[in-house]
Amino acid sequence: MTPSAIPLSPEMTRAVPFLAGTLTVSGLVLVFVHNAELRRRWRTWCVTALILCGTLAFGPPGAVLLAAGLGVVGSVEYARMVGLRPADGAVLLCAGVLLPLGAWLRPGLLTLPMAGALFCVAVLPPLLGQDITHGAGRAARTAFGLLWLPVALTGLVSLGETAIAICVSVAFADVGGWCGGRALGRSGPLSLPLSGLSPAKTWGGVVGSGALSALALGVMDAWTPLRWLAVLCGCVLGDLLESMIKRGAGVKDAGRWLPGFGGLLDRIDSLLVTLLLLGAMP
Repeated sequence: MTPSAIPLSPEMTRAVPFLAGTLTVSGLVLVFVHNAELRRRWRTWCVTALILCGTLAFGPPGAVLLAAGLGVVGSVEYARMVGLRPADGAVLLCAGVLLPLGAWLRPGLLTLPMAGALFCVAVLPPLLGQDITHGAGRAARTAFGLLWLPVALTGLVSLGETAIAICVSVAFADVGGWCGGRALGRSGPLSLPLSGLSPAKTWGGVVGSGALSALALGVMDAWTPLRWLAVLCGCVLGDLLESMIKRGAGVKDAGRWLPGFGGLLDRIDSLLVTLLLLGAMP
């Protein structure tokens, strides 16, 4: 008796051929484009798509595994960038594993009392260490990290089957921002930079992000005005937020291990803010 295949959700059955087709077409284009950086990014996209679909195809357990993995790696990169001490980093790592698990086992876990508990956990290490000089800064950076990473990533669990559509649309928004910046951001009003935090990001990139994210949500049959707005704002704000953190830390990338991107946070910065915005929406 052969084991039955895992039944795929309607969202996943739309996502797999959409991603496969997009990667195939873009890979064929890159055969004629001699750009080593773009080819590295394409290979990373292929691996990312396999991991994303491979985990989320298993439903809530897969979403917990994906969220925990992203939370742990992202917390390590964040702690290194902002100079958190081991005790502070341990808080982020534990939350990165426990919060997605709790969001699965206890839906609606992230309430006001839980927010208070997380705040207390964030300030506990510097309080116990009686860190008069750096304690306030450590507590603030840890509390921000908890919200930006573990809390945001629980959205991969709470969104259920819609999570794959959101992840795909955010990825397309990032690609659209890159394409729009080069196609529309060379001259005219769309060439104006969004912020001094990231001068390379222009209004042309915002137009490109909006167009491709809408396309992805439409193909995935997940388009609503609020979702599209969350993805677009998440893409813009997430990139600027991480640029601010990296500039404050004096680094160019959050890491060097992800070919074509740098670190994990350089790849998921838009997704993190998008998930937080979606979590705040009715």
